[in-house]
Amino acid sequence: MDEVVDRTRLRLGVAYDGAAFSGWALQPGLRTVASEVIRALELLFGEIADFTVAGRTDAGVHATGQVVHVDVPTAKWEAVGEKLLWRLRGILPADVRATSVEAVDPSFNARFAAQWRRYRYRVADATWGVNPLRRLDTLAWQRPIDVERMHAACQRLIGEHDFVGFCKQREGATTIRELQQYDWTRDEDGVAVATVRADAFCHSMVRSLVGAALAVGDGRRDEDWLASILTIGQRANDVHVVGPHGLTLLEVSYSEDPKDWQARVDLTRRVRTL
Repeated sequence: MDEVVDRTRLRLGVAYDGAAFSGWALQPGLRTVASEVIRALELLFGEIADFTVAGRTDAGVHATGQVVHVDVPTAKWEAVGEKLLWRLRGILPADVRATSVEAVDPSFNARFAAQWRRYRYRVADATWGVNPLRRLDTLAWQRPIDVERMHAACQRLIGEHDFVGFCKQREGATTIRELQQYDWTRDEDGVAVATVRADAFCHSMVRSLVGAALAVGDGRRDEDWLASILTIGQRANDVHVVGPHGLTLLEVSYSEDPKDWQARVDLTRRVRTL
């Protein structure tokens, strides 16, 4: 009879430069963020269980606020404790870091208990291109863009809609999402920065939203075209999916009250309709 191991659920904050990774998820023969994090955790804890991420990012996408939960043997967690981040620092490669750790109630689920995710996308439209020090997290755009026009147009997308026009559909998955924020501003260096927040995102949704907004910003399309994508009922063939390297996952939000986590899991798992 197998021995029952007492386990503790940990919540980990993870940051990474996605340039040299083939995305988050495990893929045979490829270097991914998950493979590096799992390797490090297994070196410290041996067998781990229920390793779950808030949101799988594509190849080239970065994160400063990714979240993972994982179940580890309680005895080994108690032995490592507050030294875990220091130990992981010595094991993980330089392009991925564990930034925080805490023991949480087993009802915490990094994916389904999340209230929302917030992403940033950076676009440089300067005639000379991108600051060389930011070339790995900023898209170079060859036309000047009107950020105020883009911002105004994107407000028409806020709310709960079927975003199938902006998504690569996956069999059995819904494309209904609640877009809570989609702002465009310029930072102190003149770079156009999109901030996009939703309860969840479907595949390629953020990069499609950015590509569509850029078509409005550089004058090739108007606001009505952008809004009309919500009504076509299928993937929009004329929406450009911008490159992954300008995208960074900044934050995943959860209720501070553990009593809310299971209710949020149940809400997220529902089959959504409009």
